[in-house]
Amino acid sequence: MTPTLYEWAGGDTALRRLLDAFYDRVENDALLAPMFPGGVSEQHRAHVTVWWAEVFGGPANYTSEHGGYATMLAHHIDLGITADQRRRFVELMSVAADDAELPDDPEFRSALLAYVEWGTRLAMSNSQPGAEPIQQAPVPKWSWGVAPPFQP
Repeated sequence: MTPTLYEWAGGDTALRRLLDAFYDRVENDALLAPMFPGGVSEQHRAHVTVWWAEVFGGPANYTSEHGGYATMLAHHIDLGITADQRRRFVELMSVAADDAELPDDPEFRSALLAYVEWGTRLAMSNSQPGAEPIQQAPVPKWSWGVAPPFQP
């Protein structure tokens, strides 16, 4: 039986280490820190950890406790994420995975960074003024393979 990315990563504890390492870097980054005036709150870190857990095959708690995809989408509307910010997000997440001592096998890191690339491109697109994103969709379920395009 192939483990989920959630299990392979080390569950909630490992994903929280990843998100803390990432947001610690974001708070000190000239390009991304302005998106989080006053720093990245404990609540934000906790909620994003729950999102990542669900995306990577863990419990569906973001959907049941926080509203699922529509809630995550709402957090990105009108942010105007730039291409440079998106690329920096990907870069810092890759380094944070090392900081958090997540598994470093090529298969896991490929899946992790594929999700980050996909998610940041979607977030950037949805964050633009006048964007008309899909309002209702399932929380993505990322795995070891590739994801087909979502079509409502």
